[in-house]
Amino acid sequence: MKALRLYAGPAARRHIESHGLEPNAVRVVAGAAGGPKGLILNHLDRHIFGQWLPKSSQPVHLLGASIGAWRMATGMLDDSVAKFATLAHDYIHQSYDVPPGKTYPTAQEVSRVFAQELAGFFAGRIDGLVRHPRYRLHIVVSRGRHVLGREGRVRTPLGYLGAALSNAVSRQGLSLWLERVLFSAPGEPLPIDLSDLRHRRVMLDATNFESALLASCSIPFVLQAVHDIAGAPPGAYWDGGITDYHLHWNYPSMGEGLVLYPHFQQAIVPGWLDKPLRHRHRATPALDNVLVLAPDPSWVASLPDGKLPDRTDFKRYGTDTAARARAWQAAVDESERLADEWAGWLADGAPAAALRPL
Repeated sequence: MKALRLYAGPAARRHIESHGLEPNAVRVVAGAAGGPKGLILNHLDRHIFGQWLPKSSQPVHLLGASIGAWRMATGMLDDSVAKFATLAHDYIHQSYDVPPGKTYPTAQEVSRVFAQELAGFFAGRIDGLVRHPRYRLHIVVSRGRHVLGREGRVRTPLGYLGAALSNAVSRQGLSLWLERVLFSAPGEPLPIDLSDLRHRRVMLDATNFESALLASCSIPFVLQAVHDIAGAPPGAYWDGGITDYHLHWNYPSMGEGLVLYPHFQQAIVPGWLDKPLRHRHRATPALDNVLVLAPDPSWVASLPDGKLPDRTDFKRYGTDTAARARAWQAAVDESERLADEWAGWLADGAPAAALRPL
């Protein structure tokens, strides 16, 4: 494999060495926050949800924050392959009105356009998603506490400064400022211990699906917070990646089964504020039963601009939306190699020799 790398925790490796990898072994699929970086997984998502996972019948929990939540919800649709193509197209060609003399659109404008996009994308599908007979969707959202309980020009920057300082001292300190909220579809409860941070679980239904998904994608200062979501406590709700950037959770606590993790990098970073804290990027026993599918860094260097699509491209390309769209589309086109190599590995019997330590 030249484009794809497979990283396995110790328990996941033992399972694959003994049994290979069949879709019936997967109990959880995880989707990280990361904005445009998630585009590189589009063809992998098409294969996993459109061809491979449907060969099994067990209940599967789909966990997602931000774009990861959008991806997981898309994977639940009967026409998921076509809808993943639509997701990529719509994300690549997003555009916003920019005020005269400004470089970036307002948070109000981004939230308005994105809310319309999500509403159109899932129109007529929401009841089927929240009542899916097999897949259980869990959307991760960050709820502000105390000064972050409402959005404001002064209180929001001060609150996130306090959150960053507390988090730097201790990951658990983040709970002073933010609460992990899991909007979960009815059915089997998520069997994972979430006690590492302050958290609560809320029932996901047709009345709060769009608000929960929009909130999970609402990056502070880039989009507006979503306030007072139906069925959940009052307050301001932001991007789920703030508390759970890459969903570094206690997966062995679920008992049997593997976690399949299509990811855009090897490291599973706990929270968005942990990005500069390199010592928190290491694998831990919490990932023992996880199999990560990620692009090879040397292959990534061959993509346009020598990197994955990311939010810095909005600054890089400025108002030249067409040039940014061409670069992102080229990366998505190239990412079909990831899906081809994954399918080839499975066809070869999922040899454990291809696995790298997570």
